[in-house]
This record gives sequence, structure tokens and C-alpha cells, in this order.
Amino acid sequence: MPDVALDRPASERALDWVGMANIALPVRTRSATGEAMQVPARVDVHVDLRDPAARGIHMSRLYLRLQHAFAAEEMTPAGLARVLEALVETQAGLSRAARLVIRFDQLLLRPALASANAGWKAYPVEVRACVADGEVALHLAVDVDYSSTCPASAALSRQMGAEAFAQTFGNEGTVEVAAARDWLRSEAGLVATPHAQRSRAHVCVRLPQGLSSFPIVELVERTELALGTPVQTAVKREDEQAFAALNAHNLMFCEDAARRLAHALSTDRHVASFEVNVAHFESLHAHDAVASVTGDGGAR
Repeated sequence: MPDVALDRPASERALDWVGMANIALPVRTRSATGEAMQVPARVDVHVDLRDPAARGIHMSRLYLRLQHAFAAEEMTPAGLARVLEALVETQAGLSRAARLVIRFDQLLLRPALASANAGWKAYPVEVRACVADGEVALHLAVDVDYSSTCPASAALSRQMGAEAFAQTFGNEGTVEVAAARDWLRSEAGLVATPHAQRSRAHVCVRLPQGLSSFPIVELVERTELALGTPVQTAVKREDEQAFAALNAHNLMFCEDAARRLAHALSTDRHVASFEVNVAHFESLHAHDAVASVTGDGGAR
């Protein structure tokens, strides 16, 4: 059969990257309890084309090499490095670099805040891996949703509440505790509420050499712990009340959220460097409030 890929190109030039995007593949990862899980993933694969006189790469070889690359065993940094080297080898001297982007959802069972319930939450994960002239670089990114209550709005709401309390009880001298409690519980006692919104942190870290596994669960949990108000799954009234208390104790602008995460990642031994992007999907404004920060991690 004819193979026009062997023809010389009309314009000779080396290419940075050639490949395929959005390939459907199974990937084996691990749950928070260490159990193996197979999840559907979407994968991008590219190699460089160093020979300017070569019309194209061996694309089908890349595709076939990936079909079972991550289904038989857990995806690990070492295993991913072997796959990258094998991708370069499939090109029979045309390439010296390869890269992969692997996207999937990590399902984690999250307990409720106060009740005995629990529910599954999906965390978008992206693994980026590249090998060039034998040097491997690995990046891990997760998206974590959380709630952010505006400190300025909280302060304004507290002021209105204090003024309403003074207007109601200011002439009574001594205020009965029961009367004050009943007033605070009534609709009259809630004169304003601070605005809050669902927010998202995109945390991308460069991984140090020598890790035996991808610290997906650890990165998610460190992110949620730093922010303090991760969105919930199973929620009863007692859980909703506990969530309201968490929001009150974790008032934050987007700048606060970015700094919290930078502080947490700067001491994380699984992190060589990091880039954080947070977005607060404003309920007050018709636009988002965003912040970004980069820095070195704790893997020194």
C-alpha cells in the first residue's frame, strides 16, 4: 500500500510538537484508602519532529502504545517516565521528546461535617508529563471548590446588626438575656447577611524526583485544609449549620485564599514548586474576583 507520509514535505521545517488530543483511555489510580480504582480519562500525546525533511510522525504507533499503558497497573511517576521513553522510541529516530496530558476525575468519599453521613465528590485532576533528551518533568494539578464569604460584606452586616440591636434595646438599660436571644433568633434580628459564593482553586505543582506515587489525595486534602470551607456532599441541618460556622471563621478575599494556599504548599515535601489560581464567582458582582501566586514548595 502507498505511504504518502514518506514523501518529502512541500516546506521543510522541524516542528515543536505533533500528536493527538482528547484520546479516551482507562487509567488506574488509588482511592483515599489505598484501593485501586480504574477511571475514564482523556489524554493528549505529542512528540517533537526534529527532522525537517520528514513529512510526519508515526501517529498510529503513539495511539497503539497508549491503549493499555495505564490500565494494567497503577499510574506512577516511574511508570509514566517509562511510557514517555517508549513513545519516543516508537518514532524511530524522528523524535527526542514526548509529552502527555492526562485528565480524569478523582472520586473521594467525604464525611459530613456533623452528621454520620458521607458522599462522593469528584475532583478534576490533570497530570502533565514531559521527557526531553532523557530528562523527565512531572506536574500535577487539581481543582478544588470551596465557599468564600466576603470579609467586607461581613463587617457591613455586623454593623447593621449592631445598629438594629441598639435601636431595639437601647432604651432599656439592662437587656434580658432571653429577650436578646429571642430577638436574635427572629427575622428582625437578621437585618443583613454577608455575601458568599462558590469558589475554585486550581493548584498546579511540579513534583520532585523520586516519588513512588502521585500525591493526588494529599494535595486535595492540603488544599481543603488550608481554605477551611470545602463544598460539601451529604448535608443535613446540623451539617449546614456547621458549614455556616466554618464560613464565619474563614472569611476571605481571593487574595487571602491565594496566600493561604501558598503558605500550605511552601512546606509540602511533595511539591518542588507551585502555581495557584483562585477564582471567586461573585454573588455581588457580575464578574469574578481572581488571584494567582507562584513559589517553591517544601521539597528541597
